[in-house]
Amino acid sequence: MKIAVFPGSFDPITRGHESIVRRALPLFDKIIVAIGVNADKSGYFPVEKRLEWIKQVFSDLPQVSVESYNGLTVDFCRKANASYIIRGLRTSADFEFERSVAQVNLKLDEAIETVFLLTLPEYVMVTSSIVREVHKHGGSIDQFIPEVISI
Repeated sequence: MKIAVFPGSFDPITRGHESIVRRALPLFDKIIVAIGVNADKSGYFPVEKRLEWIKQVFSDLPQVSVESYNGLTVDFCRKANASYIIRGLRTSADFEFERSVAQVNLKLDEAIETVFLLTLPEYVMVTSSIVREVHKHGGSIDQFIPEVISI
């Protein structure tokens, strides 16, 4: 069984994140959307709320599950029996950063491969950071987040 982990903070999940998961589905038998929790940082939205939103977004897809984890992504992958990490790339700067992380992950566990998917052009400018900033200042974020959730 081909199991992939799509790790991130998803603070909040965006339409770009949703697109990556839905486009990755034909490649894997199961995708785990995994919220990485850093004890030293508090998110803008509570982890419990983010888990709930992501479950709503993918409620029509039984092969997608949602979990949170602490620690290294490769350790979480091992526990989940996942051999793949999915990462979305918006820009060349994303590629440079993600390439470095993927190479370190490969050094930590050579059995876990990172798969990069390009973000669709309409989502290139959408980041969770920008969505949080718009929300924080009272702007509407509906066009940036999946339709099934409301924040």
